[in-house]
Amino acid sequence: MLNTSIWKNGVTINRNNFKYKSLSCFSINPFVGCQHACRFCYVPSVSAIKLKGQLAKLGVVDPDGEWGEYAFLRAWDERAFLRSLFAAEKIPVAELNADGNRAVILSSTTDPYQTLRGGEPGESTALNLQVREMVRRMLELIRDRSTLNVRILTRSPLAREDFDLYQTFGNRLVFGMSIPTLDDRLARLYEPKAPSPSRRLETLRLAVSKGISVYAAVAPTYPEQGEAELAAVLGEIGGLNPVTVFHEPIQIRSNNVGRMKMEAEAVGLPFRGDVFETTDRWVEYAVGQLRMAEDVACQLGLGDRFHPWPDKSLGTQQRRRERGADYSAWVDRCWSRISAWPSKNLERMAA
Repeated sequence: MLNTSIWKNGVTINRNNFKYKSLSCFSINPFVGCQHACRFCYVPSVSAIKLKGQLAKLGVVDPDGEWGEYAFLRAWDERAFLRSLFAAEKIPVAELNADGNRAVILSSTTDPYQTLRGGEPGESTALNLQVREMVRRMLELIRDRSTLNVRILTRSPLAREDFDLYQTFGNRLVFGMSIPTLDDRLARLYEPKAPSPSRRLETLRLAVSKGISVYAAVAPTYPEQGEAELAAVLGEIGGLNPVTVFHEPIQIRSNNVGRMKMEAEAVGLPFRGDVFETTDRWVEYAVGQLRMAEDVACQLGLGDRFHPWPDKSLGTQQRRRERGADYSAWVDRCWSRISAWPSKNLERMAA
């Protein structure tokens, strides 16, 4: 049973706790939960810890196991949203994470352009209309009542409905999609309810044709992907002149390995679960894929825009000692990277 309803706590702008990702300083998450059902997602483990009691009252008994079956729209209170916007606007730049580009990301723990399903047909239609109106209103307020930048991150072609609004931000907005693979069939295993990667790529192309600055999150890539597959993905994205290309492999979080294994069995697709069997095997997989993707990006002329995301566990003192000075320097280089913003990127391209 799909759960959709209104979450009593309203949507606001909040400081985020991103480390080493250079995505943003603030986040807006209009939903609790997500119906894209990405089996690798880390968010349900957070929900299980922090929101289990509240979710139980709304019929979600197992927030991790039921991930993909619930999405609750946060209530809209424009005055509360504006208070959070003004508070964010007033924070001195010196007090913000330097790699965040003074940006708000929409979104970090859900997808702002998902379609709510479930409940009575009329209820779902009304909720989805409310979602569309709320997202546009939030963006309008950020544009008109602040000087903050905006980073959009989605897996949904529904974002094209707001391209007209994106265009009014100029260089204050960058639009991105998560495109880890070009293989729609393989994506069914890892992202069973999300729109296909081919449709996401088409959406990015459309954004470029509209003059909107774009980026891509090639994330998370799957253990089945080798050098040729990564080259195909990065080649297509590179042709769109992205501001930045982020990359990370799948991390082990809570029960996500179990979720991926169950999905593979359900759809009858092979799953390389062996790379997650031990910490050491996962480290070899993660580091290997990160370095391989970086090499491919450099070969394709994307080296200056390619931003790997090594997990914090890959930069511990033990890992550094085991792998040597070159590895340690590579981790530090990735973690200290500040991703470009459209205006800076345009200046770089013009030079």
